[in-house]
Amino acid sequence: MKYPVALVASDEGYSVSCPGLPGCWSQGATEEEALANIKDAIAEYLAVARDLAAKSEMREVEIAV
Repeated sequence: MKYPVALVASDEGYSVSCPGLPGCWSQGATEEEALANIKDAIAEYLAVARDLAAKSEMREVEIAV
């Protein structure tokens, strides 16, 4: 899967967020570190979402884009 991320440079390094996953963000001293960290953050976010979903009866809907 691919997720778009927003990378912002600052004096301290880079902050990065995943707009499609509210509250999913990270940072790093370099662009490469920030991108590696957001990959980990996205994986953890999705793992928690799967665990929460397993406790509920789930359905899927299709959305035309």
